[in-house]
Amino acid sequence: MTDNQQETGHLKRTMKTRHLSMIALGGTIGTGLFVASGATISQAGPLGALTAYAVIGVMVYFLMTSLGEMATYMPVAGSFSVYADRFVDPAFGFAMGWNYWFNWAITVAVEAATVGVVMGFWLPDVPSWIWSAAVLILITAINLLSAKAYAETEFWMAMIKIIAVIAFLLVGLLTILGIVFHQPDVARNLSAGGNYGFVGGFGGILSVFMVAGFSFQGTEMVGITAGESETPEKSVPAAVKQIFWRILLFYILSIFIIGAIIYYKDPNLLRSSETNVSVSPFTLVFKSAGLAAAASIMNAVILTAVVSSANSGLYASTRMLYAMAVDGMAPKIFKKVNAKSGIPVPAVIATVVVGLLTFVTSIFGQNLYYYLVAASGLTGFIAWIGIAISHYRFRRAFTAQNRDVNKLRYKAKWFPVGPIIALTLSIIVVIGQDTASFKGSIMDWNWPGIITTYMALPLFAILYFGYKIKHHTKLRKLTEVDLDTDARSLD
Repeated sequence: MTDNQQETGHLKRTMKTRHLSMIALGGTIGTGLFVASGATISQAGPLGALTAYAVIGVMVYFLMTSLGEMATYMPVAGSFSVYADRFVDPAFGFAMGWNYWFNWAITVAVEAATVGVVMGFWLPDVPSWIWSAAVLILITAINLLSAKAYAETEFWMAMIKIIAVIAFLLVGLLTILGIVFHQPDVARNLSAGGNYGFVGGFGGILSVFMVAGFSFQGTEMVGITAGESETPEKSVPAAVKQIFWRILLFYILSIFIIGAIIYYKDPNLLRSSETNVSVSPFTLVFKSAGLAAAASIMNAVILTAVVSSANSGLYASTRMLYAMAVDGMAPKIFKKVNAKSGIPVPAVIATVVVGLLTFVTSIFGQNLYYYLVAASGLTGFIAWIGIAISHYRFRRAFTAQNRDVNKLRYKAKWFPVGPIIALTLSIIVVIGQDTASFKGSIMDWNWPGIITTYMALPLFAILYFGYKIKHHTKLRKLTEVDLDTDARSLD
């Protein structure tokens, strides 16, 4: 590799279709499903929770088909940051990229801290920071090996999560039917005690929207991995198709089973928003079936999910930082790639350092830590909004330049309805994060709550307008949008 190549860097396309499909299938199976899902039923009732997850599931499906179309046509490591730059406005791409990098860099630290809590279930006397440090070392080593090492690790961790969900669904269905275990009062449970399955009306459903949205975050990882896929024109569409079945099978059916077996007023469900394996709705269902080792089994699965999230977070954030450096939106050092492994080593190290500093604040300065976590809270939804806008502009530019849409290897469903629905719902979820803080007059508003909840929005605005003012960027003309650089042949 020449000096120039070493500087600009070239990632290696080593990920196979099975890797991308499993990353898509297991990407969002985590604590949102294993732990927090029970709290959504207590808030909105079993059918209210089902409605919320179904609506958000439709939104995510449209978002992923939009991302899938762009990633199949132009498979790059920076994914939606690059698309936001080329199809919308360079300032939009700059803000999207740093927004997403910040989100996952903080998430790495959050998940590392969570590992310490989870390990406390088995070894409560061992300081939690030891386990957190061990996980940071582990995921750093994996991400420094190769993209294939990351993909293979995620493949097997996703397999563990999927097997756990399938086992849960099987045990749950047998319990509902009363074939093997004591049959619960399914009719009473699903009707939520005479409320027809809904609790709190539309407000209850809206409150669950937020939890469901957070649960599904990570699906966009497919777009990031496309830049290192061997055959993105085949792998990306296959992975996107998996998303529909994941939403239908894993989330919708799991929520249905939990609601059918456990009454919505069960005190344990009310507590299941905590990081506490003993009140995980999965653990409760397994215990109701007489499986005494349920808590230990689910704790192992939750540990796998948390490590997987940290591992994916480090991968996604480093690829975003690398892509921004290549486009001149981050320091040049971050576009250097190891000639042998194809890994952007400086980007990995920088992200780990930020994650480590954030983790340290969780020990010595909790107020700062909570603000950092709060600041990253909405960044995933902002990325989704960016995907919807970028795809809408991509398709319009394609038409404006007299290109044949039918020649695209993969076409998003229901365009332009799909991205418009996804955009609208994403905005609703963002605005509705903390409506309770706006009650009463402006003087009575809960300003500390508002600031911590919506902090990501002004930070994004500062990035966007700061770059726009400095570089005098404008909305790209549809007829001048670059549809050729990094594009795969349509033949």
